Amino acid sequence: MNIIDAHSHLWLRQDTQWNGKVIRSKANGRADFLGEEVQMLPPFIIDGRNSAEVFLSNMDYAQVAAAVVVQELIDGCQNNYLREVAQAHPDRFIVCGMCDYLGSSTDTGDLAREAAMLRQQGFRGIAVPGHRLLLDGRRVTLNSERMMAMFRQMEEDGMFLSITLADGTTQVAEMEEVIAECPRLRIAIGHFGMCTVDGWQEQIRLARHDNVYVEAGGITWLYDSEFYPFPSAVRAIREAASMVGMEKLMWGSDYPRTITAITYRMSYDFILKSNELSEAEKELFLGKNAQRFYGIEPKIELPYIKNMSE
Repeated sequence: MNIIDAHSHLWLRQDTQWNGKVIRSKANGRADFLGEEVQMLPPFIIDGRNSAEVFLSNMDYAQVAAAVVVQELIDGCQNNYLREVAQAHPDRFIVCGMCDYLGSSTDTGDLAREAAMLRQQGFRGIAVPGHRLLLDGRRVTLNSERMMAMFRQMEEDGMFLSITLADGTTQVAEMEEVIAECPRLRIAIGHFGMCTVDGWQEQIRLARHDNVYVEAGGITWLYDSEFYPFPSAVRAIREAASMVGMEKLMWGSDYPRTITAITYRMSYDFILKSNELSEAEKELFLGKNAQRFYGIEPKIELPYIKNMSE
């Protein structure tokens, strides 16, 4: 089957701030992250560069045909780098642009103009880390005029929206308003609705709308304490499918952060080996749904390479 990753990240260096706190790359895969030191990348990535070339090597090894690269405010805006990635590897990556959601301008046309400019530069989608729009003492609502103007522009330009929401139902009503206003805007809800948090089903139910899908980026991180083969993650996928249908769900890895704990292949291998999903359901979840949603036509054959330890 053609396996497609609907949620991944790339950056050359993290050097930014969010909510008044620093995020900055360090040596050996570590980073200063919101006041603490964390292992942001696997320790063998010693220079802090989360590059397309390293990801492609992981993708080839794991037999992943293509990946959607989203963006996060904690990584800093990577528009310039991702534009280069898309130009260099058009058959392997679909990249999302990111706008200045936290800008202070009151000009309601700002974000719409940014979105139109990103489309002209070749970006097919825009990523909105919605959970990062809730700051100490300030909240940027998804249904604000600045944001809605951007969503309408995206709909007009045929772009897709990749969005992660705050825990539970915090932003669900706002998202419902966006969906009603832009019924032709393709929307992928990320992080599988934060399925370990109360109220996650309401995020999943957004996919009852024809134009809305859900992707599972980071689901192995959500069940990290349980670890491989993540049986509760499989049960969450089954529950979500009972609500909106398996044809509305897509696999995502949240690479590279998740592979500090597991290998890239393990981030979907637990699906392949599960007895709780049929072969047809696995094909939908791991690739066919993403092909339909993003308009991806994989053109590469990736044979299995035997491990020396086998």
